[in-house]
Amino acid sequence: MKAPSTSQEKKPVGIWIRVSTEDQAKGESPQRHETRARLYAESKGWVVREVYHLEGVSGKSVIDHPECRRMMADVRGGHIQALIFSKLARLARNTKELLDFSDVFREYNCDLISLQESIDTSTPAGRLFYTMIAAMAQWEREEIADRIKAAFSLKAKLGKPLNGQAPFGYLYKDKDLIPHPDEAPVRKRMYELFIQTGRIRATARLLNEAGYRTREGHKFGYSTVKRLIRNPTAKGLHVINFTKNVGRGKAWRLKPQDQWVERQVEPIISEKMWDEANRLLDERSERRKRPGKPPVKLFSGLVVCHCGRKMYPRVNTPKYVCPACTNKIPIDVLEGIFYEQLKGFFLSRTDVENSLQAASASLGEREQRLDAHLKELEKVKSEIERVYRLYQDGELAPDGFGRFFRPLEEREKQLEADVPRLQAELDALKINRLSTEEIIAEATDLYGRWPHLSFEDKRRIVESITEKIVIGKDDVSISLCYLPSSEELTKTHRGL
Repeated sequence: MKAPSTSQEKKPVGIWIRVSTEDQAKGESPQRHETRARLYAESKGWVVREVYHLEGVSGKSVIDHPECRRMMADVRGGHIQALIFSKLARLARNTKELLDFSDVFREYNCDLISLQESIDTSTPAGRLFYTMIAAMAQWEREEIADRIKAAFSLKAKLGKPLNGQAPFGYLYKDKDLIPHPDEAPVRKRMYELFIQTGRIRATARLLNEAGYRTREGHKFGYSTVKRLIRNPTAKGLHVINFTKNVGRGKAWRLKPQDQWVERQVEPIISEKMWDEANRLLDERSERRKRPGKPPVKLFSGLVVCHCGRKMYPRVNTPKYVCPACTNKIPIDVLEGIFYEQLKGFFLSRTDVENSLQAASASLGEREQRLDAHLKELEKVKSEIERVYRLYQDGELAPDGFGRFFRPLEEREKQLEADVPRLQAELDALKINRLSTEEIIAEATDLYGRWPHLSFEDKRRIVESITEKIVIGKDDVSISLCYLPSSEELTKTHRGL
């Protein structure tokens, strides 16, 4: 067949030259490789438009080399329609990069010509190469996924860090994931606020008003709070390799559960608190509406049927009724059972001693929270001082000074404003650390005064000491948790 008569009609090609220093020492000169490629192009009637020089460059990774980027741009722009090289190993030794090259070339109808392996994808026989390389790509992706999973599992068993950044509230220390002294109290406070308010945006607002910020220094938002509440690391279960990015600008999706990797870490909150917060999230997701009005009955929101559904009093019906199985119990009967439960519970020395231990733990948590808050305040003050010094030294222009200084000043005011509240809460806990005898006396007094308390005081006490009331077919199970003082129960919730 006669070759085209003009260069404009000829197929534009490029020549790829990558010869290692060691190969050059053996006589494999770049000029030799270029001449060989030019002769092949001439025999095919092609015109050489570009030569890409990577002499002495390692084949371990070439995709970020300027010459490689130039070559890929020429392929995408149609400047060349084929690339000639001496052998596949000269194009790339990295299998993944070779597969990436193949994908791009096939997408833009550009041919690959490897002289030593006799691969020319412009020919019918050479096009089999693309079929083979596509199969290799699929195999390689599956192999990579299996290797990643195996590597994560092995690292988890060895206690090594599993990804670049620890979850908020944690840090890596000596290959272990441990609670962050400054962030952990904030993470715990997030759960407390959400359980208290039942609203994600309210939780974010309260955290921001208190002066707390994310690790990057941003205000907490809806998605951040929701994601952190859902993350089980806070309860001591660190899960990785469970999501994947499905494309730029798209959401993350869950991977199959058999690809997840789990390990136990030190918890920031109890499993019970995590379960309660996520139960609230689940209910909000199911109902697709805001939490309802405040309860009007003594045990509203705390009564659960044995089938798992919550029980509420129906309008003009003096009973708690399950909407699923119609299980029911009269309101006055449940209050009588609860009153008798108080007697045995409050007068139990074991329960009282447990309450003292819980009070001590609560005191320690409040002290840590205040300490973390003060450290954050000091950090902000130091940053303010640093910005001011830069301005004084002339390294920061007035407009730049204002841009950096105003957010820091606002955050300092928020942190300063919250210090008295945290200190007051800590003071209240210290003052109310009573001896076992005083708690027993307080419990006896509460039991005696219960019938004469107002509905509001009873409701506050019920909310504070009741975990859950389960109504069975023939029995009632009441789970209580004791707090030190009835005076605290009826007054603390009204505000310090």
